Amino acid sequence: MSKDFSDQFYDFLTEEDEPRACSAIPDEACESSPKNFTLNVFNGTLTKLAEKIISPDLTLSWVMQNLGASAGLIGMLVPVKDAGSLLPQLIVSGEIRSYSIRKYFWVVSAIVQAVCWVVAAFLVYKEVDNLPILLVALLAVFSMASGVASISFKDVLAKTIDKKVRGQALSYRSTFGGVMGLAAGVLLILYVKEKANTEVFALLFLVASILWFAAAMLFYFIDEPKGATEGGRNPIDELKEGSNLISRDVDFRRFLIVRAMLMAIPLIQPFYVLSAEKFEASTWSLLGLLMLVSGLAQIISSPIWGKVADQSSPRLMRLSALVGVLGIVAAIVMRNFTEDLNVLYFLPVLFINGVAYAGARLARKTYLVDFAPEDDRPTYVSIANTSIGVFTLIAASFGLIGNYFGLNAQFAFFFAMLMVAFFLSFKLKNVEGE
Repeated sequence: MSKDFSDQFYDFLTEEDEPRACSAIPDEACESSPKNFTLNVFNGTLTKLAEKIISPDLTLSWVMQNLGASAGLIGMLVPVKDAGSLLPQLIVSGEIRSYSIRKYFWVVSAIVQAVCWVVAAFLVYKEVDNLPILLVALLAVFSMASGVASISFKDVLAKTIDKKVRGQALSYRSTFGGVMGLAAGVLLILYVKEKANTEVFALLFLVASILWFAAAMLFYFIDEPKGATEGGRNPIDELKEGSNLISRDVDFRRFLIVRAMLMAIPLIQPFYVLSAEKFEASTWSLLGLLMLVSGLAQIISSPIWGKVADQSSPRLMRLSALVGVLGIVAAIVMRNFTEDLNVLYFLPVLFINGVAYAGARLARKTYLVDFAPEDDRPTYVSIANTSIGVFTLIAASFGLIGNYFGLNAQFAFFFAMLMVAFFLSFKLKNVEGE
């Protein structure tokens, strides 16, 4: 990648008119900041598109359903994805810290993820026995690799891109990925329609695999300065240190609570679909429509959210919580005062929730990278993600509220979670705006 292109790309997206000055990364990384910013954005574009093509809560569920998987097995997809990517991070964070260059953990993890989907494509194409179970097993391996990559990514991001533009880098990853996801949705609507079969399923996995391979190559070329290697710990010591962090760092503890409460935004998504009393058949055209809505939400909101995150990620948490609340109120009003509902009525609600989710994800990533001390950043990231992984397992039981008390009670519960996130975010330390 030429220096002129990366400089122009960086200046165009960040709108920097003044000479570059870096306040939160080493001097040797400052000169490579435009290149690293550009590689990071293109890397994220590919991974976000790959995640949309094969997403556990949407595409993979569609594939599993068409392959005859049971509802119980399909219901395991999101918990397996979240728990697999979050819980193991405590085990590897100490090991990652012992390496001065950490980008290779992301590169190898991405290659593992690509191999998982290559294997999935082959198994689907051959229509092997017990295929749904094998796909869940591959998702578990994929998710564990994702967990390793998550720790590495946040550390490399903090070492290679200055604090004042990190939020924008993350937001443009989502924006461009959303644009590509939009195109993928259009293709599904116009060309696949009802013609989906195992060959189409295999092609989706293969395309996602190619995207992960390409993303790994882009991340490999990021110029990462060497970091500190002291303080490496085994998993037990890491757990002890993590417990100490939570007990002594009140702001970190508040952040964990706010992040957990913001989980109401992705958790409520399936209940919006359940609210539609007349649900259309699970067609690929409808899947494409849902991907379009998701892509539009990212495209429209991510650039705005990125600038807000660079100013104050706690403020972005508050705004995301309020947007999520707006979606809940709209869903309650629509459900109780509109007759003959079908899924199309809920597309605006799903769009609002997509906007809220884009903001919540960006806010927590930006806050954690900026807030965590450089030497202990992998520990902060792994403890935060492990804590949310445990919370996600607990949150799997939240659906019982709807079963016993109805969807209005379910909506009220998630409404309360978001209000807790909103008010508690005011107590978070603001670490941006330099």
